[in-house]
Amino acid sequence: NSRYVIFDDQDSMSLLRKIVKALEVNNLDLGPAYFSQKISEIKNGKIALTELKKSESPEDEVILRVFRRYENDLKKNNAFDFDDLIEKVVKIFKSHPAVLEKYERRFPYLLIDEYQDLNNIQYELIKLLAGKTGNLSVVGDDQQMIYGWRYANLSIFLNFEKDWPGSRVTLLEENYRSTQNIITAASTL
Repeated sequence: NSRYVIFDDQDSMSLLRKIVKALEVNNLDLGPAYFSQKISEIKNGKIALTELKKSESPEDEVILRVFRRYENDLKKNNAFDFDDLIEKVVKIFKSHPAVLEKYERRFPYLLIDEYQDLNNIQYELIKLLAGKTGNLSVVGDDQQMIYGWRYANLSIFLNFEKDWPGSRVTLLEENYRSTQNIITAASTL
C-alpha cells in the first residue's frame, strides 16, 4: 500500500539470512550474499526468470525458491528493495498500458546520461517511456563503462542506432574541460 518502506542492503540481507535459515539451504554452501547477488541479477535483467524456471539445475531450483520467498516476504512487509524501484515500475507499465500512457505524457522527452552504463531493466524502462515517440537524447562514452558490477550491458550502447532508427549521433571529440597538458598525460597512460 502507499505506506511502503524501502529496504536498504542491511534490511535485505537480514531478511535473506532468515530465509536461508528457514529453507535450510545453507547446506549447499550458498549464503545470503550469494542469494542477494542472484536476486539482484534477476531483478536487473541479467538472469531471465523464465530460464531459471526451466532449469533442472539443483542450484537454480534453490535460487528460485529463495527468490520467491524473498519476494513474498517483501510483500508481507509492504516493502521494496532498491532493485524494485525500477523493476516493479517496468512490470506495472507492461501490465497496465493506461499507467504507461500517463507517464509517457508526463515525460515526453527523455535525456539519459551515462548511457553506456545502462543495464537491461533500465533500458526496458527507457524503451517503454520513449518507444512511441523516440524523443530521446543520450550521452555516453564506451570508454567509460564502469558499472559492470551493476550489470551494465555495453551492447545497449553499441546498438543505439539500430534500436533507435532515425537517430543522429554526434561525436564530441574535443575535450573542453582539460588543458592540453592534462589530455596528453592522460592519453599516454
